[in-house]
Amino acid sequence: MNIVLYEPEMPANTGNIGRTCVATNTRLHLIEPLGFRLGEKQRVRAGLDYWDKLDVTVYSDYGEFLERNPGARLYFATTKATRAYTEVQYEPDCFLVFGPESRGLPEELLAENQSSCVRIPMWGDIRSLNLSNAAAVVLYEALRQNGFERMTMTGRLHRLEWQ
Repeated sequence: MNIVLYEPEMPANTGNIGRTCVATNTRLHLIEPLGFRLGEKQRVRAGLDYWDKLDVTVYSDYGEFLERNPGARLYFATTKATRAYTEVQYEPDCFLVFGPESRGLPEELLAENQSSCVRIPMWGDIRSLNLSNAAAVVLYEALRQNGFERMTMTGRLHRLEWQ
C-alpha cells in the first residue's frame, strides 16, 4: 500500500501518518512544497522512534510523482466526493492520496479523477476529520479488503496470558 500526502502542512500529522505507515508496511510519498522541514521536532515526536524505519519518498511536485510512479492506481480522499471509501475495491499496491490540511486536494485534480474520488461519511455539518485520522481510516479499509496481508493478527499480554 501507499499513502500520498499532497503538500502536507502540519508536521505532527505527517509524523502520525508515518508511524501508521511503519505499522502497516505502507510506503509514504510526500509531494512538495511541505509546510515544514522533515527534521522538525513535532514530526519527530509524532513519529516517535519509527521514522528511521519508514519507507518515504519526497517529490518536488505532482508531476514528478506521476513520472516516478507510472500506472499507479490512485484514490483521492476528499470531502467533495459522492462515493464512500468503503464502496471501492482497493488493489494491494494502490496509492491513497490526501490533500493539505487547510484546503484539501485541488478541485482540478478531483475533477480529472472523479471516478477515483472517495469520502469518509460524517455526521451533520462537520467539515472534515484530522488528516492523520482520515489516512488511517481509509488505509485500514484498504488493508482489510486485502486480508491484512503479512500483518500480525494476534496480540500478547505483558504479564498474563490469554485463555
